[in-house]
Amino acid sequence: MMRACRREPVERTPIWLMRQAGRYLPEYRGIRAKVGFLELCKNPQLSAEVMIATVNRLGVDAAIIFSDLLPILEPLGMELEFAAGEGPVIHNPIREAADLARLRELDDIGQLGFVMDTVAATRAGLDESIPVIGFAGAPFTLASYCVEGGGSKAWLQTKSLMYRSESAWHDMMSLLARAVSRYLVAQIDAGAQIVQVFDSWVGCLSPDDYRRYVLPHSRAAIAEAARRGPVIHFAQGNPALLPLLAEAGGSVIGIDWRIDLDEAWQRVGHDRAVQGNLDPAVLLADPQTVRRRAVEILDRAGGRPGHIFNLGHGILPQTPVENVLELIAAVKQHRTA
Repeated sequence: MMRACRREPVERTPIWLMRQAGRYLPEYRGIRAKVGFLELCKNPQLSAEVMIATVNRLGVDAAIIFSDLLPILEPLGMELEFAAGEGPVIHNPIREAADLARLRELDDIGQLGFVMDTVAATRAGLDESIPVIGFAGAPFTLASYCVEGGGSKAWLQTKSLMYRSESAWHDMMSLLARAVSRYLVAQIDAGAQIVQVFDSWVGCLSPDDYRRYVLPHSRAAIAEAARRGPVIHFAQGNPALLPLLAEAGGSVIGIDWRIDLDEAWQRVGHDRAVQGNLDPAVLLADPQTVRRRAVEILDRAGGRPGHIFNLGHGILPQTPVENVLELIAAVKQHRTA
């Protein structure tokens, strides 16, 4: 995994999966029946146990810490709740420029100490050959949650604030970028060898809007962590943004399923590694289809150093565990040379 991040030759393509310790696993559902999601995220020992058990069961090549994008928003002044059946809810969203007064700087990273404890416990519980990935939401995705107050399909409140109050928008994004930078560095200090930045919702923007309203802030969020080790920069929803993601930073650029891997790599530039990009829905098919589609992606990578196999987004809750195991086996059996 580490060699692939550096675009060094490897004997086979490494694989890990977003949401690999998720709701498709019966063991995880059993834990969640007893513990609320935010409570689980704030329990480092239990969070580490969830991921360590998942890595050992699946045989993946990396562990991403068990956490969520949004707990960082609590010390910034957002009132966060994970409501049953509704997902994350922010009870004091930012809708006008004046509302920015409630956002606070992340001056004390100790308020997120449970995340660093999760990193350390996960690192301590795994074989040293398995790298631990820390992560954070990108400034745009965090801003979107702050403004919308939860998930959205069109992000109209976010875009409205962005277009109407550009100065306030940049102030908010700058604050979030500083927080994300400190958060990523703290995870590296706690033992993460790689960090991933998730810009889950930025695909709703055009390239021009990304360049004007997002790129400088994503670059600022990533820059310090990138001096310390590999950064995976992942966004979904709009392949036209791929060259701009690379411009914003990251030694590895995550690719979703909406573009062929070889074309995506060409857009990103062959001076970067890439991660991806199986459609998570393929894992709902039969095992033969899973294996065939995996091999197609590996063939598109063409043995070029720097490919990390992953999904184009997280594993779906309905996914059969046996299909996940089939995918991992297919990738491990495929040789790059």
